Amino acid sequence: MARTSQAVVIRPGKESSDTYKLVKDSITTPTPGPGQALVKVQYVAQNPTDVKSFDNKVFGDGHILGCDFYGTVVEVGSNVTRIAKGDVVAGLIWGGEIKGLGGYSEYTIADQNICYKVPPSISGDAASTIPLASGTAWLALFAKTCLNIDRKNASSQSVLIWGGSSSVGLFAIQLAAIYGIKVVTTCSPRNFDLVRSYGASEAFDYRDEKVVEKIRAAVPGLHYVFDTIGEDPSSTIASQALTENAPGYLCTVRPGKACTENVTKQTVVSDVLVWTVFLKDHSYRDILFWPASKDDHELATELFDNLPVWLEQGKIKPNATKVFDGLDSVTKGFQEFRDGKVSAYKIVYKL
Repeated sequence: MARTSQAVVIRPGKESSDTYKLVKDSITTPTPGPGQALVKVQYVAQNPTDVKSFDNKVFGDGHILGCDFYGTVVEVGSNVTRIAKGDVVAGLIWGGEIKGLGGYSEYTIADQNICYKVPPSISGDAASTIPLASGTAWLALFAKTCLNIDRKNASSQSVLIWGGSSSVGLFAIQLAAIYGIKVVTTCSPRNFDLVRSYGASEAFDYRDEKVVEKIRAAVPGLHYVFDTIGEDPSSTIASQALTENAPGYLCTVRPGKACTENVTKQTVVSDVLVWTVFLKDHSYRDILFWPASKDDHELATELFDNLPVWLEQGKIKPNATKVFDGLDSVTKGFQEFRDGKVSAYKIVYKL
């Protein structure tokens, strides 16, 4: 196969040295290392982190965004035993972290442990919506450094998912429900039926002035909150629903526990970063640092092992999608997110 391919690459803008644009360009096709596979991408799903990373200039010239992908394995590196050439998989990569690697590309790299074989009953666009959001939700609920809910005694627990109609929120609802955890959630009223269909027992309007009062009445003695929004004041309001008689635990999707300064005094705050599923150190702008976590890697491997079965059984349902045609549409999709139009669906690009 050709060792060059097409990708959407961050390039300097013409206006000034500190502006960037997204350009479809030729790149050197990546080569899989030990435990990795090269995947010919057919669908790539857009995530908020893609747009925010670009707008905040987190990555520079030559970097490729995109984290969720679906495609066919065309080459494997050494020590690969879990997937093989010809397998159809969906996987996760931190687009932008390593120059030249990302999902908005004709070819990308899959870690054999952080991808799953897609059942024939699941469409490619739907399958691509699963890795990042489900991995984030899984870690937030069950990782030792996050909420650390005991799955062996989960049926006696309740959790508030703040932002249940978000992509991460919908997977958090489903994963909690698999273990019998009672789920209450917040979202817009138009999505009440949706979140209930995914497993939430109660849904509340996050804009309701009495939302905290209503949640407390529905789940007195609440100990766990997962804030999938991570903006001011979502964590602050969500923390007020926690029990006042004991420590309560809140996990936010915002790195560095941002926007949690005003949570209630009994709230123990953690944050979730899905990239800890890869067995390596990670840093963010030299401000935040996450060491390699064997625990998170093993926990995520368990999730990706289970996903094909849960999908076949209907215990996990992918996000609804809005499919755009080709990598040339990425700037259009980014703008749709910026305009606040994305709600209860995920933008996916078909290559």
